[in-house]
Amino acid sequence: MSSAADTADPANAPAPAQARPQTGRPSPAGRRSLGWLFALAIAAAAFNLRPVVTSLGPLLDQVRADLGMSPTVAGLLTAVPSLCFALFGFAAPGLARRLGPVAVVAAGMGAITAGVLARSFAGGTAVFLLLTSLALAGVAVANVLIPVVIKRYFPEKVGPMIGLYSMALSAGTALAAAVTVPLTSALGGDWRLGLGVWAALGALALLLWIPALLTRRQGAGGPSQGQDAGVKLPITRSRTAWALACFFGCQATGAYVVMGWLPKIFQDAGVSEGTSGVLLALTMVIGVPVSFVLPNLAARRGDQRLFVVVLASFGIAGYLGLAFAPAGAPWLWAVLVGLSNCAFPLVLTMIGLRARTAGGVAQLSAFAQGVGYLISIPGPILIGRLYQATGEWYLPLGFLALLLVPQMLFGLRAARARHIEDEAVPVQAAAAA
Repeated sequence: MSSAADTADPANAPAPAQARPQTGRPSPAGRRSLGWLFALAIAAAAFNLRPVVTSLGPLLDQVRADLGMSPTVAGLLTAVPSLCFALFGFAAPGLARRLGPVAVVAAGMGAITAGVLARSFAGGTAVFLLLTSLALAGVAVANVLIPVVIKRYFPEKVGPMIGLYSMALSAGTALAAAVTVPLTSALGGDWRLGLGVWAALGALALLLWIPALLTRRQGAGGPSQGQDAGVKLPITRSRTAWALACFFGCQATGAYVVMGWLPKIFQDAGVSEGTSGVLLALTMVIGVPVSFVLPNLAARRGDQRLFVVVLASFGIAGYLGLAFAPAGAPWLWAVLVGLSNCAFPLVLTMIGLRARTAGGVAQLSAFAQGVGYLISIPGPILIGRLYQATGEWYLPLGFLALLLVPQMLFGLRAARARHIEDEAVPVQAAAAA
């Protein structure tokens, strides 16, 4: 029987609640620190998602000459990004269910860094293509899973975080396109240094994702790792998912055509090579501020149909201006086309809003981007064939303007305030009902 003295003895007294070890979520200050870490990691990753492509274009002639690359293989390089984004993007949800989305994005940053660095040492065309594909595989899984990380760790800030992601992606795209040639010249004119230097940015992003990977189980305001990840939806049953995929494919077609052909369109109208390059950079730079603001505005509305119509209207006006008076107001046409290409951050925002859970976003993101990039593959090739057949830009630009009509229709369907979980009901749940 215990005595009163025993009970009063501090050694026998139960530890106060505040002295017990904390095994749950981190403190508010800790959560804020984790939030900043993930935000910086997301921005750094997004910045690395396009230089692997846009740094190559300005140096492609040097790469072809040095590696003995045939024109056919060089043309194939224009389709490789979309093909890799589609194929590896489809694999991303399965990898995320097995390893977690943070781990897969971290591995993606490693693949980008290794592929970009190693291809600058490639001695032949086959090795160069293989290592470029490795980097593009990293881009593909990050494309799909960064919206998932945002949904999981910033569920109340999807719009602002998609805005940060889109702005960083646009900035990386524009910077690589604008500075690769002068940077290569400053490094002695060797294309290998001009391409390989971009691996440094990938390494910096990887350094941010490693601590994010180590701390992910503590959570940053989101659910624990693996929650809801195991529920596999029959995504093809969702009309919203198909609408998003087709909307994504239409906007990606326009974006890749612009990146590949816009300088040529201006040059054929008498605009100098230097000015045409600046005009292309303008179409990408205009997306930097808009990509930050647009997702915030879109996420605040119940649906995003207004933005779908406005962006498509900008594109129709821009393409018609390029067709009938390309040298008349080239800066205006470049701005309008650049604004139209901001359908990309809009569709990313809608992907984040059209699913209730991080697992749903993973499956929707993979489906919409995978199918969408497959849809976009023929676009730049078709535009080149139309131009080759006619020798003029009326028909190709008319096709791009016309393509914005189905883009608008699919976008209007995808922009409604719906959730794919209500349309793509798992088979076992449907049977039980």
